[in-house]
Amino acid sequence: MEKRRKLIAGNWKMYKTLPQALELVMELKRLVAMVRGCDVAVIPPALLVEPVGRKLTDTGIAVGVQNIHDVGFGAFTGELSAEMLPGVGATYCIAGHSERRKIFGESDEVVNRKVKAILSVGVTPILCIGETLQEREEGRTTAVLRKQMEVGTSGLSEEQVGRIVLAYEPVWAIGTGRNATVEQVAEVHGWLREWLGDHFGGSVAEQVRIQYGGSVKPDNAAQLMHTKNVDGALVGGASLDAASFAQIVKSSL
Repeated sequence: MEKRRKLIAGNWKMYKTLPQALELVMELKRLVAMVRGCDVAVIPPALLVEPVGRKLTDTGIAVGVQNIHDVGFGAFTGELSAEMLPGVGATYCIAGHSERRKIFGESDEVVNRKVKAILSVGVTPILCIGETLQEREEGRTTAVLRKQMEVGTSGLSEEQVGRIVLAYEPVWAIGTGRNATVEQVAEVHGWLREWLGDHFGGSVAEQVRIQYGGSVKPDNAAQLMHTKNVDGALVGGASLDAASFAQIVKSSL
């Protein structure tokens, strides 16, 4: 089977005005223009997706969306439908980010419906999973991840699961100053690969890319990106600076 290409995706969250976003991607284009061997994506706020995507045409840098509603077109003021994604050039869409789960109360069932909606329009879901500090300290990491995976992939075929990108983001290591060790990351990613194999077969398990998303920065990226079963990164704050994000991209090679 072809070796999994790492995916380095920058989640801008609710940052950047349009002029700031265009300045960032112009600099990013310059810094990673010659990078080969990994996939790169930026995931700006929804209002910025289309103009950012136009600036990235023919660069090899993809663009994604941070969130959608879990149903199709309808009277849901302020929401986005999966059907809108291809038209603005989005090839990735995040589902189940820890902030969506915690702040907006999204359940595993809602996340599952979003994954299905994203897949239905030919876009790649980035399914986020992860445990809180309390859950880890109570020894419930595996139980939490098992439920998120079971519900998050419920009703999906092997082919559909093979198209998903997983992002393991331990909530306790995001913006807290606490970093997961390489050993902790390797253990969880290995468990996820095994879980995929048990439920969807070895071929699917080998196909799925598993990103790490817990405060990835230039100073820890190289070690993390060369850890077994780590197939890239979902980068938060460090993706808001072109030089930092470019360094992370290059660290993955």
